[in-house]
Amino acid sequence: MDTERIVVGLDIGTTKVVAIVGRLNGYGNVDVLGLGKAESEGVTRGVIDNIDKTVAAIQAAIHEAERQANVEINLVHVGIAGEHIRTLKHKGIITLSNPDQEITLADVERLRADMFKVAVPPGTEILHVIPQDYSVDSHHDVKDPVGMSGVRLEGNFQIITCQSLSARNIYKCVRKAGLEVEELVLQPLASAHAVLSDEEKEAGVCLVDIGGGTTDLVIFENNIIRHTAVIPFGGSIITEDIKQGCSVMRKQAEYLKRTFGAALAQALTEDEIITISGLSGRPPKEIMRRTLAGIIQARMEEILDLVVREIVAAGFQHRLVGGIVVTGGGAELVHLADLVSYVTGIDCRVGYPTEHLAKGMVEEVSHPFCATGMGLVVYGLKAEEVNVSGGSREPQPQRTKEPVGAGFLGKIKTWFEGSLANSGPTLD
Repeated sequence: MDTERIVVGLDIGTTKVVAIVGRLNGYGNVDVLGLGKAESEGVTRGVIDNIDKTVAAIQAAIHEAERQANVEINLVHVGIAGEHIRTLKHKGIITLSNPDQEITLADVERLRADMFKVAVPPGTEILHVIPQDYSVDSHHDVKDPVGMSGVRLEGNFQIITCQSLSARNIYKCVRKAGLEVEELVLQPLASAHAVLSDEEKEAGVCLVDIGGGTTDLVIFENNIIRHTAVIPFGGSIITEDIKQGCSVMRKQAEYLKRTFGAALAQALTEDEIITISGLSGRPPKEIMRRTLAGIIQARMEEILDLVVREIVAAGFQHRLVGGIVVTGGGAELVHLADLVSYVTGIDCRVGYPTEHLAKGMVEEVSHPFCATGMGLVVYGLKAEEVNVSGGSREPQPQRTKEPVGAGFLGKIKTWFEGSLANSGPTLD
């Protein structure tokens, strides 16, 4: 076990950029060394649309993470999401030369490598190839064919594609920030590594990652990723609903959502009143908290209806023994788990990225909005256990910084102001 290797997860979200630095301890868990956050203004629905603003946010988050961890960051594992993510299924076949020879890991990898040659629509590229099951001659539904003998090895794979332009823009922003991408990872897959237990992934579980621009979904069963989907609505559209419904400015709507927002109006008392300052000398504005919750609940029910549609389309409406786990910034809404259970009829819990944490900045990252960043760290540290990648580059260690005052050209860092410094709930 490499306890010296340091991995950095970089979550470039619609509302914020989060950088988390971690390494494995001697027991196989993660010590968190640093956490950096910055407000994101260059991303819309998970897709970068302003290079300069995104670069500035990445640099700010990375600088703070470097200061806390006392390392110089040069490689990052980066998450990717957005409406452009697509999933397709494909079967691969290879013929083995010697029927008496055992199937090796190299044979399985050769079969999986062939999937990267599958034709995809113009402007897209393959992000992940995920094995589902294998067949060896007449033996079907084989989970691990290594060690078996046969002449025909077949595999069913789930292929996840992304828009080439979106991927290139991520690489461009990261490089302009003075970094290199070690691997690009689908965000819900990363989040799953941070918030789901092995028992849940074995039994059957649906992870719903509610971000600022999109809601990402991934279904596990028998420890295999069975279905992924992206819903083009997230926390930002809820903020817009509050802005319109309460006739307030967007910043005020975001503040109301974070500080007083709830996902279930019936669970609140009718006499709670929120007072916010008026505009340009106008009198303060009073808003019923239950009215605010009603606006949030209406939009969340719409998002959850789309989640149910994906679960049904994948054939898992009666197979999620592990229930639904909600994470991401949107999961910090009060009573959200109750609303999910009510709408879907499936047990639900909120997912916190504490599954692999050992020590360090545990309290700071134990929030749903850190799920993707923390998952990217776990993904990078335990890459040998993750069989969904598309061939990451050779790991390279981050360099430890010299102590402050030792002559090293340090970068000046500042604490971030604005809504990310708020202690209230944060929608990614």
